Amino acid sequence: MRYSKYHALGNDYIVIQPAELQSEPEPEVIRRICHRNYGIGSDGILLGPLSSKSSDFGLRIFNPDGTEAEKSGNGLRIFARFLWDESLTRGRSFTVDTLGGEVSCEVSTNVKSVKVEMGMVSFDSTVISVAGVSREVLNEELEIDNDVLTYCAATVGNPHCIVLSNDPTPDQARHYGPKIEVNPRFPNRTNVQFMKVIDRNNIKIEIWERGAGYTLASGSSSTAAAAVAHKLGMCEPDIIVQMPGGSLLIQFSKEFFATMTGPVTKICEGVMTEEMFKDGF
Repeated sequence: MRYSKYHALGNDYIVIQPAELQSEPEPEVIRRICHRNYGIGSDGILLGPLSSKSSDFGLRIFNPDGTEAEKSGNGLRIFARFLWDESLTRGRSFTVDTLGGEVSCEVSTNVKSVKVEMGMVSFDSTVISVAGVSREVLNEELEIDNDVLTYCAATVGNPHCIVLSNDPTPDQARHYGPKIEVNPRFPNRTNVQFMKVIDRNNIKIEIWERGAGYTLASGSSSTAAAAVAHKLGMCEPDIIVQMPGGSLLIQFSKEFFATMTGPVTKICEGVMTEEMFKDGF
């Protein structure tokens, strides 16, 4: 099975074309490929290009635990770079269909940067899927391990819980993230970000991704956190999101339509052996 591997600010994905698979990818196969000791190792798998009735290309995104994700900002930027590298697109601008909706992508002239239109951000509990009455989920409280956390929720095609923090750290994300992810108020589970506003144009976040765990960077997480900072009046519409893996530029229209721009790096390409899938782990 041939593959290509890329990273976007340390958020790494393996791209597999559908012709390489003989059947629907089983969760155990996905988990094996993504395992960093027994497989290739990655934060997820991008399966495409697929046919689409409404977009130029279709894409399926899988988390390392075997579940399927609605959308991934960094995954989409990686997929866009892959399409260009493999000469599967004639133009630098094209659309990609995901479970979380259609996304417009643009590969830069130097190829190393990709911009994607993430779509409209919503804070509506019924759209995000947050338990309780219909409302905008802003500055609510959540008790975890006897600590009261202030959070907001948003969706950019997948759900996010943004916790306001004076000092986001990896330990904070690893401790609270998995507990918030499966909290009953988020019926579909949720991605989690811990956010500090630095100034009117800069925020810092630490990330716990649903189905992936602690992550160095995330495009959709950056978009959701930046949207909350702008919604609360703490930041301007152009925001640099600082993460352990690097920074992304997130920009918003008045209607909270989000655009994300950042680097993509190709790591390698190769062939997986059948033996990799036969040994237990």
